[in-house]
Amino acid sequence: MQPLSVVIVHRDQPKRLVDTIDAFRAQDVPVSITIVDNGSAVMPPVEAADVTVVLAGSNLGFGPAANVGYRAFLADADAGEWVVLAPHDALPEPTCLSHMLGVLAQQPRAGLACADVGDGATPVIDPYFGGILMPASVDEGWEPAGHPHGTLMFARRACLDEIGIFDERYFAYCEEADLALRARSAGWESGLVRGAMVKNPNIGSTAAAIDYLQLRNTLLLVRDHSGRYHAFIRFCIALWHLVSGAVVPARRGPYWNLEGRVRGLLDFVRGRFGPPPPHLLVKR
Repeated sequence: MQPLSVVIVHRDQPKRLVDTIDAFRAQDVPVSITIVDNGSAVMPPVEAADVTVVLAGSNLGFGPAANVGYRAFLADADAGEWVVLAPHDALPEPTCLSHMLGVLAQQPRAGLACADVGDGATPVIDPYFGGILMPASVDEGWEPAGHPHGTLMFARRACLDEIGIFDERYFAYCEEADLALRARSAGWESGLVRGAMVKNPNIGSTAAAIDYLQLRNTLLLVRDHSGRYHAFIRFCIALWHLVSGAVVPARRGPYWNLEGRVRGLLDFVRGRFGPPPPHLLVKR
């Protein structure tokens, strides 16, 4: 059987990266792994016959780093029909990839798909709020979704050939939703494979960077795919959340950060996309 192409995006988590590589090697299908390293201070010696390491040299962001692997996959006509994308701490169960391949074989118009993180939720896209979660509608097998999540995502070669790869303005967060909306416009489907289990236990970014990127990128997603009116309404809602969260701490979400939110709103208005302000990425 031809090895399944796997792209893993890594930054500064050498132990978790080794665990993730081991989890992919333990699959019951053969894999060929490409590690795209986002300028890590420490890179473990993982290169081997089944592992290629590409050093980006700096923190490109999740989507742009994934694109490095996607371009290599698309340039190799012998690399197969599917490419798998995962972060450096994804831990798929041993049958995850084969389970997904079996289900996807029955879905000829599936262009994008993701594994099951076990939260009982399905990603959907709201015209005002962007990517949100709704209760699952099936217990096993293929479930249509608005977009795949990036914990473990399959992309079909023919789909990427037609619609392109990640929009690098997003840096991280919402890039999967943008890709899925472009795929849907081209007639491709996105979904989640229930029962193909993967764990992703860690959040590596700071609250400030997460809040900044999620807010700015949601506004970009809504504007580009739903229109300026929807983006204006979403912007007004974000202003209300900013003020109410500042006044009433109980209304804050888990990653609420005042500076991140203010900068996210301002940079959206200014048209500043790509990497967040560097100081928001610094853990304090």
